[in-house]
Amino acid sequence: MLEITTFEPPTSFARVDAPRRRPLRVGLVQHRWLADAAALRAELNQGIARAAGHGAGIVFLPELTLSRYPADTVPTSAPGTTAEDLASGPTFTFAAEAARAHGVHVHASLYERAEAGDGLGLNTSILVSPAGELVGRTRKLHIPVTEGYYEDKYFRGGDAGQPYPVYNIEDLVDVRLGMPTCWDEWFPEVARLYSLDGAELLVYPTAIGSEPAHPGFDTQPLWQQVIVGNGIANGLFMVAPNRYGDEGAVTFYGSSFISDPYGRILVQAPRNQSAVLVADLDLDQRKDWLDLFPFLATRRPDTYGRLTDPVNNTINGLQPQTTHMDHQVRA
Repeated sequence: MLEITTFEPPTSFARVDAPRRRPLRVGLVQHRWLADAAALRAELNQGIARAAGHGAGIVFLPELTLSRYPADTVPTSAPGTTAEDLASGPTFTFAAEAARAHGVHVHASLYERAEAGDGLGLNTSILVSPAGELVGRTRKLHIPVTEGYYEDKYFRGGDAGQPYPVYNIEDLVDVRLGMPTCWDEWFPEVARLYSLDGAELLVYPTAIGSEPAHPGFDTQPLWQQVIVGNGIANGLFMVAPNRYGDEGAVTFYGSSFISDPYGRILVQAPRNQSAVLVADLDLDQRKDWLDLFPFLATRRPDTYGRLTDPVNNTINGLQPQTTHMDHQVRA
């Protein structure tokens, strides 16, 4: 397993005042899915142990951490039967055991069971403390509907009642953390709303790779650019743990990374190798950057009402997208 580290945060060019906090050391594990569940857990546990050995206080894992990516094909039976209970299922159990064993916070992702009668579950991001306790959870809001990523046939969108929770982790230099998931990373509204609520660091557990309908189109540079750009526009550190490897219709392209509010890639994994990334984050760079470029303070929300109106497909030249209701699941 490759290790890539950076323990000296780069210069904060807009700094005027001395930082209030010491840097936060974070880790990320990039992995491939393995059919052997014990081998998969061993690889992830090794990555968490290595990050903890370098002093990371929190370790981030990819989307649907213990699962094969299910949504590369349309299901032929009720998909929610493969979902797990959040509090007692294998993902929380693994994350809690690893957190206690290595004395770190562990972030993971799971296919959460949801009894709602439609056969769908939830795509849920969780954070577990070093004591093995659930610190927070956030359910994926935006659900992709494209070939190879038929997630609307598996997941219901998260609850709109508390869509963008920010968790203040006091024992990690009071970092304010948001935990959206994968497809959420493409929406500028998500990063902006987290930033407005004071988030400093966003993690997007991710499962992204090839496009089955367009096999010659490599989206990796666009994926990276949009996440980094949303970080710049909102003064955010971004953590993007992705998986890699061929899982059927989709080959995932890894390339996990951590970026800062100035848009600099601090550490990045290769496309096709298991890796541990560890970086020190100078969280007060958020204030430095937003003092120089006050994007939040100079907003014009009085002009943004149109953002909540339905999309007019006619004037935008868009084709209406199908949803899980358009493809009846065969029992």
